[in-house]
Amino acid sequence: MEIAKAHLIQIQWEGPYKLIELPSLMREDTDYGIYQIYGNHPIYGNDVLLYIGKSDCQTIGKRVFQEDWINTNDSNNIKIYVGRLHGPQNPTYEIWSKEIDLAERLLIYVHKPAYNSKSISSLPDSELQNIHILNWGHHRNLLPELSGLRWTSKLNYLKYETYKWE
Repeated sequence: MEIAKAHLIQIQWEGPYKLIELPSLMREDTDYGIYQIYGNHPIYGNDVLLYIGKSDCQTIGKRVFQEDWINTNDSNNIKIYVGRLHGPQNPTYEIWSKEIDLAERLLIYVHKPAYNSKSISSLPDSELQNIHILNWGHHRNLLPELSGLRWTSKLNYLKYETYKWE
């Protein structure tokens, strides 16, 4: 059996931010990445993960503002957590943008936020099976570590046997 090498994506999380703090997340040189929205949901309860989104062509502050969270029934209690890619070197824009996309898709699939319902039903195995995410800092309710290998069908064909110690 051969398993391809994992592609590691590290995300450093910070927050929480309130909606009134969105202008502080509009710096053109740093405010891009992935974000989590927490708030109240009529079925799932108070202060729960509602949404995971990405922002790679506009700042996080602009992107979250466009989603109109201010008009929710309890906008004063919306909390935003911001995740930025980090690692030993800066990737090219194309690689960085692709990693943001892959990380967002895997995070949504695994955590199933209520308002990401379009993105939680299927996971394209070929693109995400070798993605491995490490969440650092204030990642809130996200798993600290997750692997596409665990959540795709890559290992479904394997027969597992109980090891016998001799």
